Amino acid sequence: MPDTLPLRAELAGLDASAPPQEAAIDGWLLRLSPGKAKRSRCINALRQGTLPLDELLARCQRAYAAAGLPLAVRITPWSQPADLDQRLAAKGWGAFDPADVLVLPRLHPDPAPAALQPLAAAAYAARVGALRGSSAAAVAAHAERLASAPAAYQGFALNDAGGRLLACGQIVVAAGLVGLYDIASAVPRQGHGERLCRALLALAHAQGARQAYLQVGSGNDAAQRLYRRLGFVFAYRYHYRSPEAELA
Repeated sequence: MPDTLPLRAELAGLDASAPPQEAAIDGWLLRLSPGKAKRSRCINALRQGTLPLDELLARCQRAYAAAGLPLAVRITPWSQPADLDQRLAAKGWGAFDPADVLVLPRLHPDPAPAALQPLAAAAYAARVGALRGSSAAAVAAHAERLASAPAAYQGFALNDAGGRLLACGQIVVAAGLVGLYDIASAVPRQGHGERLCRALLALAHAQGARQAYLQVGSGNDAAQRLYRRLGFVFAYRYHYRSPEAELA
């Protein structure tokens, strides 16, 4: 695996998940979307600034309280300061929701992919939200984020011959790299997720992508097996920390 691919996947993922509600405090990126996706409503500690950690956290706490959101920090191998995870743990902040970023160093598309139905952002968010049991507010925030993200949105459904939804997912293609997002199956354990992913990767290859990445829950064994069948390999793991008991 090229040494730069994990970091490229991390940076591409930040662009792909950018909501319109953002703020920056002393090198940290605050995302304040009311949507369901944690990556769009957490702190990304991108750079080490000049403020003492306690003051920086207090400023962040005020921003999240004003937005009506719980405070959470996403911890990656690149979080700054480098010992941030240990310092938050020492404060009693609990860790939760570990996820693995997997990468595909060489994209070889399926020569005969399944046909996909393009979906507008609002329709896509509604379908994914229905499969996940999301609230109306979370669906609206998801649609807003998809429509306003700096990377071009492309969402699709895989349907059967009668038009029934089998699976849906989206891709973000930029600089030869494709990210797979929101892969959801309406009919689990029937192979529809794999057919969808192969079709999405083939479409991305036609658009110039030669490598791929995705994010999957560390404990989601079924999805992990699916993505490894497609050739994805482990790149890095991230998790969240929060002082909020209901999260941690």
